[in-house]
Amino acid sequence: METPKPRRPVNVRRPEVRDQVMQDISRYASPLVERIRANGNRLLLDNLDLRLADAFGFCDGVRRAIEIAYATIRLFKDSRIWLIGEIIHNPEVNKQLDSLGLRHLSWNENDPAYDALTADDVVIMPAFGVTRAMRAKLEAQGVQLVDSTCGNVIKVWQRVRSYAAAGVTSVIHGKARHEESMATASQSCGQDGAGNFIMVLDEREAQTVADAITGRLSAESLLQQFGDRVSVGFNPAEHLQEIGLANQTTMLKSETARIQEILRAAVVERDGHADRFHVFDTICDATQSRQDALFRLLEQDLDAMMIIGGYNSSNTTHLAQIAAQRVPTFFVKDATCLVDTHCIRCYDFEARKETERPLPRGAADLQRLARVGITAGASCPANVIEQVIRRLAELRQCPLP
Repeated sequence: METPKPRRPVNVRRPEVRDQVMQDISRYASPLVERIRANGNRLLLDNLDLRLADAFGFCDGVRRAIEIAYATIRLFKDSRIWLIGEIIHNPEVNKQLDSLGLRHLSWNENDPAYDALTADDVVIMPAFGVTRAMRAKLEAQGVQLVDSTCGNVIKVWQRVRSYAAAGVTSVIHGKARHEESMATASQSCGQDGAGNFIMVLDEREAQTVADAITGRLSAESLLQQFGDRVSVGFNPAEHLQEIGLANQTTMLKSETARIQEILRAAVVERDGHADRFHVFDTICDATQSRQDALFRLLEQDLDAMMIIGGYNSSNTTHLAQIAAQRVPTFFVKDATCLVDTHCIRCYDFEARKETERPLPRGAADLQRLARVGITAGASCPANVIEQVIRRLAELRQCPLP
């Protein structure tokens, strides 16, 4: 049987569906949120002083991915349309797309569902991108591809491919099971697959790599600790000679900066100079602007902080981690989490599960003014933010009109 010729991804953001798509995504807008923005990001009610961060919610890459998903559904209404995993990490958006008949492929090209795809099928690659192996599998099946990969992710890929071409090993600061990190790791192996990577989650793991660079840790111990978070055939003695740092785009920039210094210091200790250490800032602007805006908001005197977004959203999780160091923080996915003042269902990012907590006294006492900050991850739509605001006002017995 002849192998189908790979088809280039099709552009679905076409004039003939633009108006329909804009109507489709208008469901995620919020006039209330826009009014609060226009009022200096503050809403003052009888006993609630609500303060929004000055940057939050949908970023351009997320908005583009959602537009692409809706446009694909409009243009290929007579075809089976598949999405690899989730378009973004937000339950509201994913639920709406699923209601339109979108089908899902797992994040594993060895899933038999991939073998059943034909040239009549349409497959959307999510905003996180896909691995090189998955892309090759889809092309081999001859499907019509639609690419919603974020431009910031592609910039990271360009960087790690350049590392591979120069014989530089990529040290990726990211979460090993996150779709974007898996895709970036595959790209770091380069066009010929001969490149190398090692993935670190945090400063502690970066220090472990640094100890291997300086000879304080054996190659065997390093490989034992990192398991499958290294490229096939990874040889620490050879592949840590020259390294380049890159990031999952939604990690904490401050942590990446510290990891950079740990690795640079190790190379300098070994070589006497930093010539064989390379770094390129690959934290996306939207992630950074939302982190910076949260730091500014936390300078204010707050009784509680609400972080809104999908629990599997990396950038939202980091916002919750930042806020939790300063003020009682509640990471909620939507308004249903606000059961009452004594029961807020929120995500515990350390236990990795939803738990129940009461609002602190300052935010629960109706006899005093509650000062509550709100922000949301880059994949959280404004309509979900509005619903949380309305529910919070309702709990404070000062509902909005």
